[in-house]
Amino acid sequence: MAKEKGRKLIAQNKKARHDYAIIDTYEAGLVLTGTEVKSLRQGRASLVDGFVQLDGHEAWLHNVHVPEYSQGTWTNHSARRKRKLLLHRAEIEKLESKSQESGHAIVPLALYFKDGRAKIEIALARGKKEYDKRQTLREKQDRRETDKAVSAVRRRQQHA
Repeated sequence: MAKEKGRKLIAQNKKARHDYAIIDTYEAGLVLTGTEVKSLRQGRASLVDGFVQLDGHEAWLHNVHVPEYSQGTWTNHSARRKRKLLLHRAEIEKLESKSQESGHAIVPLALYFKDGRAKIEIALARGKKEYDKRQTLREKQDRRETDKAVSAVRRRQQHA
């Protein structure tokens, strides 16, 4: 098999970007079994309920759903088992100190392959209030409307 280059996205957690204000992001490796890697290569995973828990000097990924490999046998993995994250000690200590503050959480944002290795993008985040979520949606809608108006004006100028 040829060596893979670049980044191949497997799953994104769009709900996390809606529910949390992202403070800082980190890239971590994952400790996986063989059938988990094969299942991920099929593009099957869900990060929706996932979260990261720090235990001593280790980071663990909980509640991320990686379905069983379709051609797997008795060696198949459990779909929602906890998985160890590979981070530098300094990153773990920084996350630990910042996550102690009230209202902070560590959530997964994206799962992908980078140069053939499974990686996960995690974020230190603060939970948004309901009015913050509505404000974000309003800003997104306003941005979309202005982009639409600008493109309509440009189209008219090109045809004139």
